[in-house]
Amino acid sequence: MEKIIYFDYCALIIMIILLTTTYLRRMTKGQVNRCFGYILVNHFVACIADVIAISLDNMAGGHILQQYIWHSIYLFTHALTPALYMMYLVALSDTWHRYQNKLIRVLLFLPIGLCFLVLCMNGWIKKLFYIDAQGGYIRGEWFLLLYLCTGIYTIMIIEHLLRYHVLFSKREFVFLAAVIPLQVIALFVQFIAPQYPVELFAMSIGLLILSLMLQGSEQLIDPATGIGNMKSYMKYVRRGIKNGKIVRVILTNVSNYFGLRDMLGYSGVQDLVAVLANEMMAICENEGIKAEYYYLGDGKLRCVAEQRFSAQCMEAAQKINRHFKDDILVNELSVNVNACVCIMDCPRDIDDIESIMVFGNDLSKLKHSEGVLFASDIYKKDHYDLMHDIDKIIENALSNHKFEVYYQPIYSVEEHRFNSAEALLRLKDETYGFVSPEIFIPAAEKSGAIHKIGNYVLEEVCQFIASEQYKQLGLDYIEINLSVAQCMKPQLADDVIQILNKYHVSVNQINLEITETAASYSQNTMMENIEKLVQAGVSFSLDDYGTGYSNMQRIASMPFHIVKLDKSFTNTYNDTKMMIVLENTIRMIKDMDMKIVVEGIETKESMKQFSALECEYIQGYYYSKPIPKQEFIEFIIEEHKRGK
Repeated sequence: MEKIIYFDYCALIIMIILLTTTYLRRMTKGQVNRCFGYILVNHFVACIADVIAISLDNMAGGHILQQYIWHSIYLFTHALTPALYMMYLVALSDTWHRYQNKLIRVLLFLPIGLCFLVLCMNGWIKKLFYIDAQGGYIRGEWFLLLYLCTGIYTIMIIEHLLRYHVLFSKREFVFLAAVIPLQVIALFVQFIAPQYPVELFAMSIGLLILSLMLQGSEQLIDPATGIGNMKSYMKYVRRGIKNGKIVRVILTNVSNYFGLRDMLGYSGVQDLVAVLANEMMAICENEGIKAEYYYLGDGKLRCVAEQRFSAQCMEAAQKINRHFKDDILVNELSVNVNACVCIMDCPRDIDDIESIMVFGNDLSKLKHSEGVLFASDIYKKDHYDLMHDIDKIIENALSNHKFEVYYQPIYSVEEHRFNSAEALLRLKDETYGFVSPEIFIPAAEKSGAIHKIGNYVLEEVCQFIASEQYKQLGLDYIEINLSVAQCMKPQLADDVIQILNKYHVSVNQINLEITETAASYSQNTMMENIEKLVQAGVSFSLDDYGTGYSNMQRIASMPFHIVKLDKSFTNTYNDTKMMIVLENTIRMIKDMDMKIVVEGIETKESMKQFSALECEYIQGYYYSKPIPKQEFIEFIIEEHKRGK
């Protein structure tokens, strides 16, 4: 009975395409990709062996030895495929640590080991198959052992998928499971109709589906380094935490990455990163570490190894730290890399992926260190828990009125009284206590909650200004801060005017502050908002002057009524050169017909110094820290009594 070989030809063509594209896509690094590669190579060999074996069978005689050899190779590689598929599932779910027991490992490889042994003996015992005198291929009485081996691994595969289903995404689970019935049906067809060798073709189709649907989309590779990117890193670490695996991570951040990018250009810095990644991998491999490697972008390299390599990771981290401090040659340029190397144990040090990512990013902000750092020494769990929960905290504060507006008095040097105040937002959470504005304001800008917060502050201030209590204080206006994100909102001017009208507050009773950083933006929306509000009669202040690098011509062209000197200026009276800068800055601002508020005044000496420099307003702890509304009212009333 002549076998139809065209199914094997199709399977072989598919495998050639898969192997070629896998290599060209550089999907060869990493445990998962390697296991998938083993399946492809094994299945490719099986296709070649079956094509040759069937061709020899169809020739009918004269090639008995070759038939034994190629049929044996085919049967072994064919039986090995489900075992390799099982290994692929274990790698994909990152559960190798669950198979550390020697007995379990023996049982895992026992079926394929027995098949290999029987195949080696088959030339003499002829129990699996034999070649008759006419060159015909005949199945032997033990042939069902091969199907039994496949059946055992199929049961293992199904059991593993079901036991660890939570470690697979829905997409992964569906496509991984779909291969099983496809292969079972093909096995059944070929068993009852040997002239139709469809098993290899069916498996090739299954591997093609996995390559397109899983390998291509989930195991993403960074093109510059050829190692895993941020998405695959997050997936690997998250999965490890979920299944209780303990890993040691070597985090390497190039702190001066952006400076190097400006110097080398985008292409040059990519070449540098590739060199660093290769050297990191070489160091780790020389230490005998079996690890996964990732590049997260912006100069952040990661090496993730199992707990059993902890000691080697320590040695490797020290070598990486020393080596990366040497000059590195890139495109004939000698480059100095400032690398921060840190060791992190998960989940002992950090046990959630969001905190891991934030911590890894924050490493670049640390001062340059000569030695290897340890996450256990620098990680503050409360801080990262707060950063992880900040969006929920803000949402809860908006829904349950947890925000509170504080007021810091501003003293008029000319009038010898407190004539205004700055409204400052405070947030107290039940779990974390007082949350710094330096944390919740940037988070609110990212999430978009800043617009609700801005409207809340404006409404609270306008309610206060419209109250009878406020009228007793004799204040001229209240200063309200605007963030960069608020300035970019097209409806900002309309919202401000609408709220002022709602509470019957005059436009000259508020003063809007924007930071020097915000003022340096040249966005049309921001300028349209400012112009519309100025036309309505609202005045503006430039806040934190002296902290940025704004274009002076641009600042001079904007309609600021007041400039607020940053508190960094208050420490200059012992520095002769800085005093010259300060005096000329004050003169320049006054020449532009703007008034000056000095922030951060904490001592009597500073107050007298800036009063002598003819600064109009003083703000700082020397008079009062920001205080709740009722305390502020009592403070101003008490000051009025003292003045009288």
